[in-house]
Amino acid sequence: MSESHQQPALARCPGCEEPPASGDLYCGACGYDLSAVPARPDDRPTMAITVPPAAPPAPAVPPVAPPVPDAPAPPAPAVQWPAASEADSSDVPVPVHRATDLPGTDSGGKPLPASPPAHHDEQPTTPPVRHDDRAVEAGPAAAAPGGSVEPPDSTGDFALAAPDPRTAEPTPTPSVGTKVCVACRSGRVDPDGYCENCGHAQPRERDHMEQELGSVAAVSDRGLRHHRNEDSFAVSSTALPDGSPAVVAIVCDGVSSASRPDEASAAAAVAANEALLESLPRGTHPQQAMHEAIIAASEAVNALAQDPPGSAEHEAHRHQNAPACTLVGAIMAGGLLVVGWVGDSRVYWVPDDRTGPPARLTEDDSWAAQMVAAGLMNEAEAYADERAHAITGWLGADSYELEPHTASFKPDRPGLVVVCTDGLWNYAESAEEMAAAVPPEAHRLPLHGAQVLVGHALDGGGHDNVTVALLPFAVEPQGAGSACTTV
Repeated sequence: MSESHQQPALARCPGCEEPPASGDLYCGACGYDLSAVPARPDDRPTMAITVPPAAPPAPAVPPVAPPVPDAPAPPAPAVQWPAASEADSSDVPVPVHRATDLPGTDSGGKPLPASPPAHHDEQPTTPPVRHDDRAVEAGPAAAAPGGSVEPPDSTGDFALAAPDPRTAEPTPTPSVGTKVCVACRSGRVDPDGYCENCGHAQPRERDHMEQELGSVAAVSDRGLRHHRNEDSFAVSSTALPDGSPAVVAIVCDGVSSASRPDEASAAAAVAANEALLESLPRGTHPQQAMHEAIIAASEAVNALAQDPPGSAEHEAHRHQNAPACTLVGAIMAGGLLVVGWVGDSRVYWVPDDRTGPPARLTEDDSWAAQMVAAGLMNEAEAYADERAHAITGWLGADSYELEPHTASFKPDRPGLVVVCTDGLWNYAESAEEMAAAVPPEAHRLPLHGAQVLVGHALDGGGHDNVTVALLPFAVEPQGAGSACTTV
């Protein structure tokens, strides 16, 4: 991983998307001043998110412990992790915090804006970005649940006459080996996947996926506009050296403007999940394990762009449209919550006690986030801009620099961890909106909760693929007759 903070060479002109020649100061196609592209901000991607001092908690009423006939056996000793061996390219130490609050801060320790910052009159400059072909209503124009769906625009999405996956009834099977059309419910499906009665193309296996594994569940759906599902996920669990459980959720979003985005997201999710299942049982610190898993996912996506064996010569500009995706993940292990990401997918924290504040735990690698961070736009203006979802960080062979973001928390109360792509958070952007969309019983029924959240995105318009994983975080009592502090 490069530690250079110099301005990287651009793969495409920010003005017209044409690839500039090496050393050009101006674009030969449109004359864009390439020297005006700002350098990547100096980020500390793996510093743990810090928490400002909180007000003294209200006194909690301790629960009454039920009588037990015999004293329980002493618990197994907790895993003693050393500090993460590598923080980032600046060797910043990675402390672990016990938060009485999770206000949501960026990976440099700065609070995420709760209200739009003051607007400056400067004209925004264009950071190095990769454009993703997504049709999403920006900012306040987003459709509310139950609202009307606007016609598709020119961004490459498709308005398909596909049935809503939540309203699909069980498909009757007249005979063994015969498939019935999901649209007309009567026609037989031919070997090519089309109904012989109405001609409707049948859903592919990846169009809608669900998985529940103990205390973690995930749902992914194609949405109502895209012609395929380019998201992918992996959920798993393993055991730490002391026998305590570790739960993992990885969510990846393929970059639609790249080639084979569905393959990129699937390769990244599998590689990251396998890396974590290999490193966590060995006692690797979860934050270090997450960092290494993102590196492994990046290498898996890079491999998709390599020349095939026996190629006579390297194809010119082969990596300029290389497969690419974003990644976000969460680990629950040993009382820690560790998150990691590259791109604009997010992690939210929703406490079980809804009187406590929810939080967003990640900061987007996106054009809009950079404009807000630079003070050039307020949040509403930035996300209303057509460039809002142009990402500035991704996994892929043409990613100019890979800087995995990781952060570690030690929550002192139970809650729900929401790991999702922008196909969901476009319709529940703030932490408060996400908490309102999460059903109250989601901590007990995570699969049902994930299904409801996908339905929330579909009700909002379903303009993008939608993927969400839910991980209920339980906090063990600190002793008999005591309870965790709540606010």
